Amino acid sequence: MPTEQFGIPHIGSPDAYDAIVLGAGISGLVSASILLAQGCSRVLVVDEYPSVGGNHINRTIGKFTFDIGSFIFQDDSPLLAHFPEILPYYVPITPTWGRLNPHGLVTRYPISVKDDLIAAGPLEWFRILGSVLIARTFHRRLENAGDFARYWIGARLLRRSGLENYMERFYAVPPEKIDIKFAESRMEWIRNHASLPRILKRLLPVRNKSAPNRQLARPKEGFACLYQKAVERLERGGTTFLLGTKMLGLRKQDGIFYLDTEEGRASSARVVSTVPLDRIRGLIDLRVNWELSTVTLISLFFSFSGTRGFAYSILYNFSDKGAWKRLTMHSDFYGKTEGREYFSVEVNANRVADSVESAERDFRDHVSQNGLFAGDLKLEGSHTLSNAYPIYTEHADERAASVIGALRKLGIESIGRQGGFDYQPTARVTTLKAEAALAPGS
Repeated sequence: MPTEQFGIPHIGSPDAYDAIVLGAGISGLVSASILLAQGCSRVLVVDEYPSVGGNHINRTIGKFTFDIGSFIFQDDSPLLAHFPEILPYYVPITPTWGRLNPHGLVTRYPISVKDDLIAAGPLEWFRILGSVLIARTFHRRLENAGDFARYWIGARLLRRSGLENYMERFYAVPPEKIDIKFAESRMEWIRNHASLPRILKRLLPVRNKSAPNRQLARPKEGFACLYQKAVERLERGGTTFLLGTKMLGLRKQDGIFYLDTEEGRASSARVVSTVPLDRIRGLIDLRVNWELSTVTLISLFFSFSGTRGFAYSILYNFSDKGAWKRLTMHSDFYGKTEGREYFSVEVNANRVADSVESAERDFRDHVSQNGLFAGDLKLEGSHTLSNAYPIYTEHADERAASVIGALRKLGIESIGRQGGFDYQPTARVTTLKAEAALAPGS
């Protein structure tokens, strides 16, 4: 049914915009910046969220500000080439990463030479080495993420370190159900950090080590004041933002795309989509007989007074129990509030039946059993996020590629973590991939 019958006005004339960008996360903001640099003078950025930043979401509850995840930035990030004015707003930090292993020990992430190898003793060393040799000799055919991890560190170390447990928490399905193509292209961190040769290399003196980049966190007040500077730059260049409005449909006629929203209709000859593939499929009514799975993430927000039982600012759950996968101590970066530490905990919703109450109960029980957070632990609030990141089950890459290809044939460029069904762990990676995807001739 035509939009005019609902009384929805036009946002502009049929050629109102040089480009429309769907989604105002990092991919969307960088896309708008690239389009302006390529000569576009009128760009529309549309997002159903009420603010920019995508899944860079924070919640202010009382005097505490929490994140829905663990977001660390760097001062040499290519994102700053697009938005240099945001750099002064970051908070310099010195984060540390630890993990709770299957033996109830809090130790280094992702592998500790001292606790996972040296403390194991000579007999366990031979077992670990033997499992690696077995994997390299008899299990060279890699069919899934579990095979990939076992090939590089062996089944023995995979279990002993707890990495196998964490992989299942992260993906929301067992590693054996994760596509090998994803493992080969996006799990380099196992090869780089957990293979035995590289573990042993860490025991050697470091020579000619270059100066590290500076680690940064968002402002204490939250992401809004950070990304507002990016918005202001883009608006000065000719970008219009339409936020907090539902998109109703997208169609193409005579080479022009028409986007209908609750606020009106916009049009352009070019559309860049960074929203989830299932969302853009619905907008253009592209029908398939399968779905692409994504993780729904529950974030629990706690304040605490007492003895927390570990010194790391970011702690991963590699143990064989507990539904939570990672926690981030925000108070390590910004200081205590009214004498209390505060932190966020991430839980895959399907591990707790989509229940905040179950997630909280599971977390409290698990940390208590492991001697963590002895004192006054108070739940301040929670946030549930759908489409947090893709789940790469068997054939997911091929299915995503088929949708992306169909969109491209229609003239829609679908990119980013959501639009490209591409797990992008940092703003650096997201920026570089957006630049590559929108480069002339790509």
